[in-house]
Amino acid sequence: MYQIGNIYVITAIAVIGGGLFGFDISSMSAIIGTQQYRCYFNQGPHGPGYDDDPVCSGPKSDVQGGITAAIPGGSFVGALTSGWLTDRFGRKTSVQIGCIFWCIGSIIVCASNGIGMLIAGRFINGFAVGICSAQVPVYVSELSPPSMRGRVVGSQQWAITWGILIMYYISYGCSFINGNAAFRVPWALQMIPAIGLFVGCIFLPESPRWLAKKDRWEDCHNVLTLVHGQGDPNAPFVMLELSEIRAMVEFERANADVSFLELVKPKMINRLHIGVFTQIWSQLTGMNVMMYYITYLFGMAGLSGNINLIASSIQYIINVLLTLPALIWMDRWGRRWPLLIGSILMATWLYANAGLMASYGHAAPPGGIGNVPEESWEISGAPSRAVIACTYLFVASYACTWGPVSWVYPPELFPLRVRGKAVAITTASNWIFNFALSYFVPPAFVNIQWKVYVVFAVFCTAMTIHVFFAFPETSGKTLEDIEEMFHEGVPAWKTHVNFHRIRRAEVGDLNDKEQAMKFEENIDSANTVAKSG
Repeated sequence: MYQIGNIYVITAIAVIGGGLFGFDISSMSAIIGTQQYRCYFNQGPHGPGYDDDPVCSGPKSDVQGGITAAIPGGSFVGALTSGWLTDRFGRKTSVQIGCIFWCIGSIIVCASNGIGMLIAGRFINGFAVGICSAQVPVYVSELSPPSMRGRVVGSQQWAITWGILIMYYISYGCSFINGNAAFRVPWALQMIPAIGLFVGCIFLPESPRWLAKKDRWEDCHNVLTLVHGQGDPNAPFVMLELSEIRAMVEFERANADVSFLELVKPKMINRLHIGVFTQIWSQLTGMNVMMYYITYLFGMAGLSGNINLIASSIQYIINVLLTLPALIWMDRWGRRWPLLIGSILMATWLYANAGLMASYGHAAPPGGIGNVPEESWEISGAPSRAVIACTYLFVASYACTWGPVSWVYPPELFPLRVRGKAVAITTASNWIFNFALSYFVPPAFVNIQWKVYVVFAVFCTAMTIHVFFAFPETSGKTLEDIEEMFHEGVPAWKTHVNFHRIRRAEVGDLNDKEQAMKFEENIDSANTVAKSG
């Protein structure tokens, strides 16, 4: 069967899995403020079905938190399950399994006749997102050459931003439909990309490292030739990659007990801690709060109705556009500096918003602005425009730093033998915190109002310190080089990007002596690690 060999085309198809999560974020953020949704799922005194009733307040704040949190709750379970799926069936097949679950969940969500059915369908959708979000980064990182690994893995985040933007405008357009179709149509349309991803995966090659792990060396060599050798099985970089993979697989078989317990052993637990906190901190920036509940934030800043929805969509455009610089230059910038600069900038905008709200705002009337309890604080005039501007700047700061890097970084940290399981755990950490924050934020807006900004600003401050002292640089290194770096115990702040040399190796510019030395280094390092392990 025909297989696609261009890494950019492979990535474009694979990261549709990230777009599924983006579809969910914006379909909910654009819909929760509409009269059709609030009246159909209303828990106020007038009950469901009163589409023309102007006082429909929708689900209670804690129930809305539960509806929103159903996706990350399911994603937590899906991410943990994906480690077993990917080791048994392969990276590509696991993603296809996720597509099937997404379609099942979307059918249930689209047909929802009550809150319980809506939550159940969203949980199944989340299960699919958990599988895809955990394994797509693993898959593309194992196929891509080191000099563009950040670019192709970071495309997962770009796909998320495109999914958010496309579904937001679909949902916004559907908001003008009278009746339940206003939210059922976008929930049905979100099945289309999952179907496309399932079909597209048929034409993609399997991960060469997974094939090697299964002793399918001929297939492994063929995939490396297809993706990296332009049809030449003896291309220098193909042979270099094959030698590195073979050395690492042989070492791992001789010295490793491949189980989840391997991840908490002394030589692996530091990497697990870094990967887990990369995903935890990416949630504690507060970015997904901005994505899910932006209409609440802008409602407090004095925007309402269609103006609120249009203003909210601008942040999604910013998110798409500002992710591009990271995709283009991340492999030259590295991983550490974007994480450090991004957290500092986000803390700045969050502290600014908290100060503006506290200094120039006041509590909203009982029941919230426009009968929306979550819009519990009011600010107007020039300060409200400053709040909106800081919100846009926050999104821009996240989009080109933590957004793509948080997906690129964890798969790079782990050796082949545990990569599938490890990334499943790190991604599950993302989703369990996403679940907690999705559930926490609506009641938090009701109870602590503007102080929600302070909470996330403090988190951004803490993550800056943590990244500086604990997160090493992985850009410009092969996955096997990263293994060696961790075993040598190089302090995080002394690591740096090694982009140019790895790029020379990929294009075959190393001379024969350098190639031979590199090959011997791979074998020697594997033997050294074997003796020390």
